[in-house]
Amino acid sequence: MSSSSTPGLTRFNAADPGAARSALHAICAGGSWAEAVLGRRPYPTAEALYAASDAATAALTVTGLAEAMAAHPPIGRPKPGDPASAREQRGMAQAPPGLRAEMLELNLAYQRKFGHVFLICATGLDAAHLLDAIRHRIGNTPEREREAVREELGKINRIRLARLLEDPAGPYASAQEGARP
Repeated sequence: MSSSSTPGLTRFNAADPGAARSALHAICAGGSWAEAVLGRRPYPTAEALYAASDAATAALTVTGLAEAMAAHPPIGRPKPGDPASAREQRGMAQAPPGLRAEMLELNLAYQRKFGHVFLICATGLDAAHLLDAIRHRIGNTPEREREAVREELGKINRIRLARLLEDPAGPYASAQEGARP
């Protein structure tokens, strides 16, 4: 993460508010998160953008956190046709059938207990690690799990923001026309 402005950051700072908002909603479905990040533009550095994201994630209410999580598919079942979802959950793609079945069972138990999907920053994690994480976190209290989810969402948002800044074309032209590539 560079300490200076990048072409991607320059594009994000210069994008019209509607296009930037669309790009942010593709990163995190939490409306209050997107508005908080949008409202602090322009950002002098990528680190300043990441810090604003972290602050906006920390400030999410229970309702805002639920809104942000609603767009995330369960681990082991990425959104069909969504390359970002498939990339982020790559660690489950080659999992053996028994592990996949146990993950599905634990996902369902987790959803019954907490009322939402098991959220983890799965980028770079293999299936065994993901399974260990859900086994551990299913024993959390709702309060502790809410904070674990907030931490994981913050990691996901940072990774997605970094990808946005690395995108050579940026999503802004398509977002201005009302379509996200």
